[in-house]
Amino acid sequence: MTGTTTLSLGGLLAALLVLYANLRPWWAGGRDVKQLAPFGKGLAGALAASACPGGVLGWTRHRAGAVANTTGETVGTGATGAAQESTVSAGQMTGLLGVGAVVVVLVVFATFLAWKAANPKDKRRIVGGAFVGLVATLTAGVAGALDWLPGALNGLGDGIVALVEGANLL
Repeated sequence: MTGTTTLSLGGLLAALLVLYANLRPWWAGGRDVKQLAPFGKGLAGALAASACPGGVLGWTRHRAGAVANTTGETVGTGATGAAQESTVSAGQMTGLLGVGAVVVVLVVFATFLAWKAANPKDKRRIVGGAFVGLVATLTAGVAGALDWLPGALNGLGDGIVALVEGANLL
């Protein structure tokens, strides 16, 4: 796996720059919630994918962290002259089961379809939301705050399985 499970200060900087670039137009432009929808779609897909311990979605999370670290360290060091290589406390969500994985794939697929149907500006915002979500969940604080998410995904998956098996329909 070519990625990372830890985030450097540079990686945090990269995620914060993308977050600011997406929030600033909303803040300056009348604060219409609809402006945040594309960013939120990408963020939702990334948060669901971040519950995955491996596979393509787990690899994507770790790869996004590596890209953020490299980019942020270059930008931060170039702008300030101070090293940005210190790490932030690492975190990982655990507990995703097969039934929850079904929900994760559905959410990521819905995010992909939203990206496919979006205009170029909204495509960038969806990717920005996904990047921020994938990178932020490498930290102990965000992963800890979202510790409930794998259980919720598993619960939704259990509900889907119960529905297709015909439980409680009549």
